[in-house]
Amino acid sequence: MYKFFKKHKYFFHIVNFLIILLYLYPGSILGYIFLKNYKIHPQITKDFIISSNHFYSFAFLSVLGLLTFHKTVYLRLLILYLFFSSLILEILQIIIPKRGFEFSDLFGNILGVLTIIFLYKLFNFYEHYKK
Repeated sequence: MYKFFKKHKYFFHIVNFLIILLYLYPGSILGYIFLKNYKIHPQITKDFIISSNHFYSFAFLSVLGLLTFHKTVYLRLLILYLFFSSLILEILQIIIPKRGFEFSDLFGNILGVLTIIFLYKLFNFYEHYKK
């Protein structure tokens, strides 16, 4: 069990680092890799009220974090970290060249985290009363 936890932990930290790098890099690394243009951000799906790319990235990071730390004392700290990192990374884009703060991105970040936390709590509630 410890090896499984350790592998998840490394994967979570690697994905966390990559998300921070993508958020703070001036321009779009993924735009350059896929579209050969730093100014264009590739879209996974069409945006609605929130930014779908931001929702997906923070939902994925939240799932990895909850899989990694769900039976540890660090769960509350992880939830705070996910929420505040989603907020801080978007605010930092105000000062990064070729990046910009957008409320739709911020709401996508926060909604990605809150959706996964809600589903996690719902699943735990179901598992608790199933027994």
